[in-house]
Amino acid sequence: MKIHFIGIGGIGVSALAKYYFEKGHTISGSDLVRTEITDWFEQRNVKLFIGKHKPENVADDISIVIYSPAIPENNIELEKAKTIGLKIMTYPQALGELTKKYFTIAVTGTHGKSTTTSMIGLLLIKAGLDPTVIVGTKLKEFDNSSCRVGNSKYLVIEACEHFESFLNYYPHIIVLTTIEADHLDYYKDLNGVLNGFEKFTANLEKDGIIVANKDDENIQKIVENADWYSLKDKEAASIRDILQVPGEFNVSNALAALKVARILKIQDIDSHKALSEYKGSWRRFEITEMLNPKPYTLIDDYAHHPTEIRVTLKAARKKFPEKKIWCVFQPHQYQRTYYLLDDFIAVFKNAPVDKLIITDIYDVAGREEKEIREKISSQKLVEAVSKNSVIYIAKEKIIDFLKQNLKGGEVVIVMGAGNIYDDVSLKLRTEDPKYKKLYETK
Repeated sequence: MKIHFIGIGGIGVSALAKYYFEKGHTISGSDLVRTEITDWFEQRNVKLFIGKHKPENVADDISIVIYSPAIPENNIELEKAKTIGLKIMTYPQALGELTKKYFTIAVTGTHGKSTTTSMIGLLLIKAGLDPTVIVGTKLKEFDNSSCRVGNSKYLVIEACEHFESFLNYYPHIIVLTTIEADHLDYYKDLNGVLNGFEKFTANLEKDGIIVANKDDENIQKIVENADWYSLKDKEAASIRDILQVPGEFNVSNALAALKVARILKIQDIDSHKALSEYKGSWRRFEITEMLNPKPYTLIDDYAHHPTEIRVTLKAARKKFPEKKIWCVFQPHQYQRTYYLLDDFIAVFKNAPVDKLIITDIYDVAGREEKEIREKISSQKLVEAVSKNSVIYIAKEKIIDFLKQNLKGGEVVIVMGAGNIYDDVSLKLRTEDPKYKKLYETK
């Protein structure tokens, strides 16, 4: 079967592309820019089209076209596929078809999805259950990709709630980590979010099990019967002792993974060993020790919701109590920044950092309303926080600012879900003498 992926550089679409590639299918893909993700496919001689989308990228003998939900319906490659009558599916629809073929464990929630999915996947691997795993981050254990193809009946997936994508999935186990107001461009308010999650729980297979966080009041509003876990559980203390990744939120994530393991009859001793060996994943409190311009610690993190920012900065302060902490934050989406503005202000007013740099809002193409774009900006957020330690800097000037002002010994957290990784974190590493050769060989 020949499959073409539009938006193959995305973390989700690339996972499905790797799945079908390793299953022996012929794949091709297109994306606007070359990234570390597209490099993975090019190194394996997959036919990629990088740059402007073109109708000729979709060959007539393609069997299926799978595309990212971020791709607009008038995309020229998508229109070509429709014109010649190809089978077309969004990424969630295609992943949904896979969930029907496996014993599926779906991890969802406003926060903690990627880490919990990763923990469960690695735990099942250590236990010899050989799962297929599709997650919203890259793992070194998965050949630095977001997919691991196994040979058993088990499929572990990260189930995204945006646009109610998770309603395409039919799991045997649902893990609910947290529920908060987010993606309000779609859900409008918290009640809309709760309704979406409640609808997803109805997709649970007959005799399926919900594993749910008892510390989350919103989850308790939509779930009555569940295999509950809590930071108050006696197991929490032992999990704190063995985890290498910081933060109480990661203790909670690990407790969820432990519950799933017990459902699958995995012994606690094996689960604890697997959790103790978990070293984290891409852009989840990812630590790099830097040398340029002077020695400092770089932490790259995906946090973009106020709650994620708060717990991540709290974890950083706990891990580095005596060091100066700088945070470079790129807000993700005008609508999220606008709808959750009061929460962002509260988090940053109380942030345990010595300097906070806020850069321009990442514009999510096709999802921003003009009226809201005109009402909010990073400069307005900085003014509202009104602390001397908070400044605005344009993204292209951040690296020079850091090089000119770091004294050595600081912790610099680069945070956000947009292109802050490519334009700041990755560039800092590629220019650092300690890592330059490593990235030049990629």
